Amino acid sequence: MSTPAPALKSVTGTPASLPAARSAAPEATVGEPKGAARQGVRTACSPAPHGYDGRRPFAWLHVIAPRGAAPTATSRCACGRDRSAVGRARVLALIADHTSHRTVCPLRHPQEGRAAA
Repeated sequence: MSTPAPALKSVTGTPASLPAARSAAPEATVGEPKGAARQGVRTACSPAPHGYDGRRPFAWLHVIAPRGAAPTATSRCACGRDRSAVGRARVLALIADHTSHRTVCPLRHPQEGRAAA
C-alpha cells in the first residue's frame, strides 16, 4: 500500500481585498511654477550662455601623432590659408609656419590703417 506523493506546488490564496496604497508625502516646491515648462528655459535662449569675451577663432592647427605611425598636421586660417603635412620633419615645419603666419595674417593685423599711422 502506497501513500500519495505530496504536491510539489502550492497554490496560495489571494485575499478578498487588497490594502489601499499609501499616498506619497507632498514634495517641497522648488524652482519655477508648474506651467513654466511651456515658456521655455531662460538660459537656453541667451545668445552667449558661457559669456562672450570678444575673441573668435580664425586659425586652427590640427596635429595627429599616433604611436608607431607617421604624424599628420593641418593648418587652416579664415583668411584662406590651408596647408597640410605628413611626416615628423614636415609637421614640425608646418607648426613653425603656422606660428609665423599668426604674426602676418591679414585678419589679425589689418594693413589698411598702417599707412596712415
